Formats: sequence, structure tokens, C-alpha cells
Amino acid sequence: MARWMTRALLVATVGFGIGTFGVQDAAAQESTNRVATMTDWSVFAEENPKECWGVSSPKETVNSRDGQPVQVRRGDILLFVTFRPGVAGEISFTGGYPFAGGSTVDLDVDGTAYQLITDGEWAWPGTREDDAAILAAMKKGTTAVLTARSGKGTQTKDTFSLRGFTAAMEEAGKRCG
Repeated sequence: MARWMTRALLVATVGFGIGTFGVQDAAAQESTNRVATMTDWSVFAEENPKECWGVSSPKETVNSRDGQPVQVRRGDILLFVTFRPGVAGEISFTGGYPFAGGSTVDLDVDGTAYQLITDGEWAWPGTREDDAAILAAMKKGTTAVLTARSGKGTQTKDTFSLRGFTAAMEEAGKRCG
């Protein structure tokens, strides 16, 4: 399955199941496949096909245009790490809007910079080696900041806590690695 199709399935399956983290309009909806919560990260699992993922929503979001703060409407803002048999963690991000064509998303994990490629509303590392490097950095880190630009020219900066990240990745990897 193409990487972007898997990501769309993840958002559909997760729905707003991580509402305890404050995702917009998350209120009372719960996903039935959440298997664990580790501080700021939730772990979900599916059996057919076998796939597990850790997911979190941002602790802080800043939107700006021409250097000035702006109010914008965004969909789900989620950072994922997905595990399948033979796949030891794929990083992906959905910013809740279509990214500017040809743009990249900058990911900063405690001062170490990475770039994610974009396609529509999704971004991810370009190679499995990049996935592995980012996963290792996130396990050691405390904060991940993703900076991107929408097709309408809005710059977004989303800050994710990495509290509970390592435990969540161990749980997802154990279930589906």
C-alpha cells in the first residue's frame, strides 16, 4: 500500500481517539483500537493488515502570514510513527491542510534538523534511513517542532512533546514489529 494511503487510513482509524490531548473537536469520540497511552502519545493496533502506530497532537501551534500571527482553520494535526512486520517505524505528519506544492516540512528534534517531503496533506522522510535517524533522535529528545507552509501561504509551527514517546514506540514495535 502506498505510504500516503496508509496515512489516510491511520487518520480515519484514529479519528479523534486522542481527544484527551486536546485535538480540535475531539470531545467524546474514541477509537476502539487504542491499546495504550504513554503520557503524550497513544498507541493503536490493527490486525488486518497487521499495523501499529504511535500518534500525538501538538502541545502548541503557531500560524503566521507575512510574519504576523493569523487565525486559520486546520484539520487534524498529528505526528505518527507506524510499525508493520518488517517495518521498524515510519514517521509521518499531517498538518491539517494541503502543503504548498514542492515544499518541505522542517522537523527539529532538540536542535537537530531534518526535512520531510510533502504530498498533499502528508509529509514523511524520504528514505528508511531518514526514518531510522529521526526515530532515534525522537527517542532521545524532549520536543519535536514541525514548520511548514500551506498552499495559501500560511506558515505553521507545531510543537510536539516527546514525553512517553520511547515507551509508546516500544509498545507499538512489540505488537507489530
